[in-house]
Amino acid sequence: MTDTVFLTDEFGTKRNMWGCFRCNKGFLILFLIHVIAFQSFVYYQERHKWQELRDQLESRITDQRDVHGLTLIKRLEAHDGTSSGITKPISTEKPTIYAITPTFARPVQKAELTRLYQTFLHIPNFHWIVVEDSEIKTKLVTRFFENSSIIYTHIAAATPPNYKLGRNDPNWKKPRGVEQRNAALRWLREYLKVTDRGIVYFADDDNTYSIKLFHEMEKIQKVGVWPVGLVGGLMVEKPICDNVTNKVIGFNAAWKPDRPFPLDMAGFAMNARLLLENKEAMFSYDVEGGYQESEILRHIVSRDELEPLADCCTKVYVWHTRTEPPQLNVEQLLIKKGKRSNVGIEV
Repeated sequence: MTDTVFLTDEFGTKRNMWGCFRCNKGFLILFLIHVIAFQSFVYYQERHKWQELRDQLESRITDQRDVHGLTLIKRLEAHDGTSSGITKPISTEKPTIYAITPTFARPVQKAELTRLYQTFLHIPNFHWIVVEDSEIKTKLVTRFFENSSIIYTHIAAATPPNYKLGRNDPNWKKPRGVEQRNAALRWLREYLKVTDRGIVYFADDDNTYSIKLFHEMEKIQKVGVWPVGLVGGLMVEKPICDNVTNKVIGFNAAWKPDRPFPLDMAGFAMNARLLLENKEAMFSYDVEGGYQESEILRHIVSRDELEPLADCCTKVYVWHTRTEPPQLNVEQLLIKKGKRSNVGIEV
């Protein structure tokens, strides 16, 4: 038979040790239950507050998108061939600049898009529409945008086989970017309203852009024009501006100067409202080489309505730089041996 152990307190009273232990153990368990309950209550309260804040922020962001005619992510994902990333609210005081960039797979594609992206990040009220010459959106461009922080729309639109350039064809032999630019115009006409304030610009991925150019675009009422550097065999191709009337009175283009609008694609931008009102304004495979700019502008504006910008066409804010194709002869030898230098690396 086990002897009972007693403890004697300061008054000489004997107490059962095991009874005291059971009492203290029960108190400890009760205390821990209260602590856990309190922590759970605090966690629930904080989570509820954060959820309310998140709901408020999402509501405000959604309102901002709707104000500017931008679509919600779900609507964009439902649209065949498009996706969009929206990361910041837009000012209601300035028009949104919709920059349309056709692109196609080549060794320098990611480098070109990265260069443009680094510039476009600094432009407020900016929406980048990138259209791939592809049947489906490629993984490279998709990943590029997934890791970006810019408002964008990503579309795939393949050039018909009979209009594709051959491997050794010169750039001017067939029209380029027609299918892609028209796909972007269809997107704008589907998702924008006539009341939305927007400027549409065709920003090819082989050009270099100054931030100042996009500030100039904010002034456009109909169609704005400006000089383009390093194009058409000239250091600068530009409209000739009358300083008194601030009107375009001619052009200094050396290549086919008799065109209705002897401008480079990078040398003009237009009010989005005019595109929505003139639905026949599109690019075409059937026009003569070098006439794509004139083809779309003839539906929208006359020469005397052009608005000279960039200090009356005396400043150059865009250059037709064209990245030199890299020499990959050693890479071709590695490919023949089944050993690429970029295995597991996206360039």
